[in-house]
Amino acid sequence: MTELLDTVDLDKQLQEQSPQQILKYALSEYDNICISFSGAEDVVLIEMAHKIRPDIQVFCLDTGRLHPETYQFIETVRKHYKIDIDVVSPDGEAVRALVKAKGLFSFYEDNHQECCGIRKIAPLQRKLQGVDAWITGQRKDQSPGTRAQIPVIQDDKAFAHERGPLTKFNPLANWTSQQVWDYIRAFEVPYNPLHDRGFVSIGCEPCTRPVGPGQHEREGRWWWEEATKKECGLHAVNFERE
Repeated sequence: MTELLDTVDLDKQLQEQSPQQILKYALSEYDNICISFSGAEDVVLIEMAHKIRPDIQVFCLDTGRLHPETYQFIETVRKHYKIDIDVVSPDGEAVRALVKAKGLFSFYEDNHQECCGIRKIAPLQRKLQGVDAWITGQRKDQSPGTRAQIPVIQDDKAFAHERGPLTKFNPLANWTSQQVWDYIRAFEVPYNPLHDRGFVSIGCEPCTRPVGPGQHEREGRWWWEEATKKECGLHAVNFERE
């Protein structure tokens, strides 16, 4: 990896670049870099990155509460691109302690942050300790309250580790949902079959539902909570930019 410019200045330069150009830059600057995979946007990134570096590292978080279709989708992507996918699981003791104390659906009664903290944030923190940079499929239009200002490149202070800084790339930041799906159809990229049933933003099964006509995609996530804070904490640095 060569010495980088200040990420704020670099972001200004990369804002005008295509996702492919941003990925090419990220993969040329970082050897120890991985793609976080869960939704349609992430498979677009895998498709693009695989053409640049076929052995790109990919990981996904298995919370233990995903839809059956999502588990099948993970396997479909693994076979389609002939890649290894590191399936990262939460600490079993922490999950059991939460379920014993509060039951299986405590997030409906308080909020989803505690459950997400155990099933998603802690495993992600553990995974990111071993890399220098990671790539996500965040887009500015996904959530007006938390993602409207996301940069293309940023210092990820939320998951920074002791051995050095952690850089985060959001190559699709300036793309719309329409552009993502145009790319999926043009290149026959595999996608989660739940999308054909009205699911747009797909997370854990108890916390995800289809959205109706005219509804924003994030309205299908944690629908019982305040609309502008629909984040699990994976992208906690978003809140610092508000």
